[in-house]
Amino acid sequence: MLSRLRSSRLLRVLLALVAVGFLGYGLARNRDETVAAISQLSWWSLAGSYLSVMAGIGLMVLAWRALLAGMGSPLPLGTTARIFFIGQLGKYVPGSVWAYAAMIELGRDHRVPPRRMFGSITLSVLVSLGCALVVAAVTLRETMTQAWYLLALIPVIAVCLHPGVLTFGLNLAMRIARQEPLGQGRLLSGRAVLTAVALTVTGWLTYGPHLLLPMADLGASGDSLYLVATGAYALAWATGILTVVVPAGIGVREGAMVLALAPVLDSPRALVAAVVSRVMFTLADVSWAGIGFLWGRVSGAAGEPGRQAGPEPVATREGTA
Repeated sequence: MLSRLRSSRLLRVLLALVAVGFLGYGLARNRDETVAAISQLSWWSLAGSYLSVMAGIGLMVLAWRALLAGMGSPLPLGTTARIFFIGQLGKYVPGSVWAYAAMIELGRDHRVPPRRMFGSITLSVLVSLGCALVVAAVTLRETMTQAWYLLALIPVIAVCLHPGVLTFGLNLAMRIARQEPLGQGRLLSGRAVLTAVALTVTGWLTYGPHLLLPMADLGASGDSLYLVATGAYALAWATGILTVVVPAGIGVREGAMVLALAPVLDSPRALVAAVVSRVMFTLADVSWAGIGFLWGRVSGAAGEPGRQAGPEPVATREGTA
C-alpha cells in the first residue's frame, strides 16, 4: 500500500479526500449537538477559542521541526507546514497509521529518510504526551490524584527522552518493524530535546484560552479558571492519545474533559465546552492544512532554501547526526 502511495499521485489525492470525508462525517454526525453548543456562546468567545488553537498548533509544529532538525533534516517553514499539517489529516481516518504514512511519504518528497521521519514523529508524540501529563499534574492536582496511573508515566517518559535511551528505543522499534535502524550513536542532542520540550509546554499553555473563553461564557468563574482550562485539555488529549483505536481520540477526549471540568462546570455545560473544543480543533486542522498546502507551494515556487536534496550523510548512517 505504501509503495503505491509513493508512486501514485492519484492515490495520494484520494487518501486526502478520504481523510476530509471522515472529518466531515464526524462533524455531520454530531451536527445537532454542535449547533446547540455553539449557539450558547458569543462570537468573540468562539473567535478567541479558534485563534488560541491555531497558535497552539503552530507552536507544536515548531517543536516537531526542532526535533527533525536535531536528527539531521532541517526543513524550511513552508515545507514543514506542508508535511505536518497535510499529513495530520490522516488522524481522522480510522486506524493509527495513516498520519504516520502520510507524513513519511510527504517527507520523502523532500529527501527526509523515512526512518528519520518515523523517529521524529514518534518522539514528538512522546514529548507532547509527557508535557501534557506534567501540565495536567500541575494544574489539576485534585483530579490527577485519581488518575495516579497517568502520573506514573511521567518519570518513565522523562527517562525515555534521554538521548541514549531514546536512540536505543527507536532502534528497537525499527527492528521490530523490520526496518533499518537509525544508528548506534546518539540520535540527537539534549539541546534539541529541550528546545522541543520548551515549545511544547508553551503550546499547551497557549491552548488554555481556547477552553477558558467558552467556560467563562457558560458561567464558570474563579481565580483558577485558566489553570483548570489548560489542565483539562492537556488531560483530555493525553487520555485520547493513549486510546489509539479511536480516530483522533473522538469521544474519549470529551469524556475526560467533562470529568476534569467538574469543579467549575456541571456536566451539561462542561459537555458544551468539550464539544466546542473538538470543533475548534477540527476547524484549525483544516485551516492549517490549507495554509500548509499553499505555503508549501509558494515556498517551492520561490525556491525557498532547504535541505531537500542529496543522499543521507554518511555521518547520519553511523548514528552521529
